[in-house]
Amino acid sequence: MSNATERAYETIRNAILEGTFPPTARLKETELVAYCRVSRTPVREALRRLAAEDFVVIQRNQGARVKSWSAEDLDELFSLRALLEGHAAARAASRISQPELAGIAGSVQEMSKVLGRSMSQKNKTTEFLRLNSKLHEAIWLASGSERLVSMLRQLVEQALTAHTAAQFSLERVAQSHHHHEELLQALSAGDPAWAEAVMRNHIHAARHALAPTIAATPDQQ
Repeated sequence: MSNATERAYETIRNAILEGTFPPTARLKETELVAYCRVSRTPVREALRRLAAEDFVVIQRNQGARVKSWSAEDLDELFSLRALLEGHAAARAASRISQPELAGIAGSVQEMSKVLGRSMSQKNKTTEFLRLNSKLHEAIWLASGSERLVSMLRQLVEQALTAHTAAQFSLERVAQSHHHHEELLQALSAGDPAWAEAVMRNHIHAARHALAPTIAATPDQQ
């Protein structure tokens, strides 16, 4: 992949994850050329790659647009994530190192501090979710499986964080924090079954906290 294509790919992908290009947004080549500061060919190659990764939908004679997620899509993605993250937590419980455990404990403590700080709800939720992502990835890495980490990163990046995190209220993230504390206990005890059960419940609870229905868009029909 050329440097220009890689630059276009990273620029468009980041814009999708950050919400600059929201779900269903049209991705016009002429505008992307100016936005990415590359020629049409790198933009087209970047869009094809993003389509292969399920970030973008390309339709004949209609061009590209950001993929959106139906309720059924989200159900499937959260179910897959629960299975994989549960497995990662179980593996981590049986092999986690003391430095890795200390890092996770530090994230849990920081999350508790954030919830107690005097700051706007938006900033508090944003900071909590940042630490949440850090904690989850630390558990994936502690599983010792590069394949598992790669699969989970793709699942999470497929709109699960960028396009659903905003629907979580401060009250919801605070309620979920007890799962983090129990996960830390399970990992500290080296109990794979406990860690797996807590993680699966944590992910399923997150799905139920979202809007019960999300209207399907043409790419899901």
